[in-house]
Amino acid sequence: MDAKAVIEKIKKDGIFQVDIRFMDFPGLWQHCTYPVSQFQDESVFTDGLGFDGSSIRGWQAINESDMLLMPDPSSAFIDPFAKYPTLVMIADIAIPGTKAKYTRDPRHIAKKSAEYLKSTGIGDTAYFGPELEFFVFDDIRYGYGPSGGYFFLDSDEAVWNTGRVEEGGNLGYKVRHKEGYFPVPPTDSQMDLRSEMVDYLQKVGIEIEAHHHEVATAGQAEIDMRFGEIVKMADWTLMYKYILKNTAIKNGKTVTFMPKPIYGDNGTGMHVHQSIWKGGKNLFAGDKYAGLTQEGLWYIGGILKHAPSLVALTNPSMNSYKRLVPGFEAPIKLAYSARNRSAAIRIPVYSENPKAKRIEFRTPDATANPYLAFSAMLMAGLDGIQNKIDPGEPLDKNIYDLPPEEQAKVRNLPGSLEEALNNLANDHQYLLKGDVFTKDVIETWIEYKIKEEVRAIDSRPHPYEFFLYFDM
Repeated sequence: MDAKAVIEKIKKDGIFQVDIRFMDFPGLWQHCTYPVSQFQDESVFTDGLGFDGSSIRGWQAINESDMLLMPDPSSAFIDPFAKYPTLVMIADIAIPGTKAKYTRDPRHIAKKSAEYLKSTGIGDTAYFGPELEFFVFDDIRYGYGPSGGYFFLDSDEAVWNTGRVEEGGNLGYKVRHKEGYFPVPPTDSQMDLRSEMVDYLQKVGIEIEAHHHEVATAGQAEIDMRFGEIVKMADWTLMYKYILKNTAIKNGKTVTFMPKPIYGDNGTGMHVHQSIWKGGKNLFAGDKYAGLTQEGLWYIGGILKHAPSLVALTNPSMNSYKRLVPGFEAPIKLAYSARNRSAAIRIPVYSENPKAKRIEFRTPDATANPYLAFSAMLMAGLDGIQNKIDPGEPLDKNIYDLPPEEQAKVRNLPGSLEEALNNLANDHQYLLKGDVFTKDVIETWIEYKIKEEVRAIDSRPHPYEFFLYFDM
């Protein structure tokens, strides 16, 4: 829809209020709700709506806090959970007076990456298809203070509950560790819940390809969206997370996209499929390895070269690096391969249709800000094409089973968020091309993550440290 169509829809559909949403720096949706009287004509789309930018994490100082929300009418959808009829729109962020786009607005960065792709002449559209895994829990409790810290989580279908006394009797059918992919109900106890999630997702316009239980116990699952243009897919990712979380709450459950909430079982990733098109043609479909073109291989070369810094944006939490460990299907080696899920980059070979040819970067997880993560992957891949970066030979073996001397020849991903951030500090020129990311954005991201996450966690005792050291 355009602005005129949105105004007409508000009147025609009896909309009670308009909810304007935007993405903060670390990666959470924020919102402010307005009565429809604020949307009587199209001027609100050009004048914007004021708000305090100093209260948003990683944004403005208090002495320059006035900012504008610029609603994007093409993003409009009806909120399926609101008690009162509510039309939602995603906003871009602008500076009052000049109306210049705000450089720390993640959505603006994604838009600039799409424009930069066009400016290179390499392609005109970047398609992304994230696969978000998640856990559905029945209970989650956590806390931390000077005298103690803990977390406790539970799931009705978890393997550790085979002996629990339950109302009506414990009927078994619990999912064993690493065996959740994918038994039918009643072992898969959440088929109806996922179906309800899919229903809501389709109602807001998100195209769904499939849904299923995932490998881990305790309600790990995946709902697959159809791929789309980079900015739209980042929008959809935020809509997806909103829908899943609220559907779960509605059913007395809770959803988390935390990469490694359970010790000893598979973690949660966000595998990202991507391709570049030009004039309706897929530039990755060719006759080289796994049906790729040379451009597709160079794109892989760019991702692999910059991966040690890239993961500071695609795996941006301390918890991310508890997932990236051997033995749990998470890629820790910087290699590529057809079909091989132990490599950081996989080239799917399900179909011989040229339109389906793509690369899958398996490292990211859903703690990432999708606007920043998708943009960074695109910039790394484009740098690979521009500089004809050779990805080396593919690795078509199970990397986890390689002898130590062969494993040593394959580069590792960073082992911690701090290592990734240090790599980003030393390798970010590829992100600055076309002014897509700015130095201010990179520096602010690193400073925020080090202060608010790395140092905050490093300075606090961990419960397991008491197990290891209390009696020393």
